Amino acid sequence: MSEFKFTDYYHNQVTLSFLDHPYSSAPKHVWVICRLDNQWLLTEHARRGIEFPGGKVEKGENAEEAAVREVFEETGGVVKRLQYVGQYRVEGKGGTIIKNVYYADIDRLVKKDDYMETKGPVQLKSLPEDLHLNERYSFMMKDQVLTYSLKHLNYL
Repeated sequence: MSEFKFTDYYHNQVTLSFLDHPYSSAPKHVWVICRLDNQWLLTEHARRGIEFPGGKVEKGENAEEAAVREVFEETGGVVKRLQYVGQYRVEGKGGTIIKNVYYADIDRLVKKDDYMETKGPVQLKSLPEDLHLNERYSFMMKDQVLTYSLKHLNYL
């Protein structure tokens, strides 16, 4: 199956595809599933909680450049290899958001004084099985985008 439909944490309609940019060739958002030294590399957002890094594509950059920048800004992680995984579309109350999902192998962490809106890197040997119930984790970690992406990447 190439397309999955479900509702997210906030009950918005989500459509996820592992095809090459099915909803937009120039998405405005990115999300990066990261690994460093056989561990997951996440960040702790000041308000949302623990999540994989990501954010908005800024003017003058493409989605891949945004993914690399967001990983570094939020974790200090230097991307060694970036792989496109898929793209999803969220039909929300405030409009439609299209986001690319990437997988990144991280070469190393650089210690930073400022991790933007996050508290910096969080490394985990494994993700908790009750992640969807765990209040320490962001809403972005609790829907099926993560589950389907990890299955697609053969981590589940």
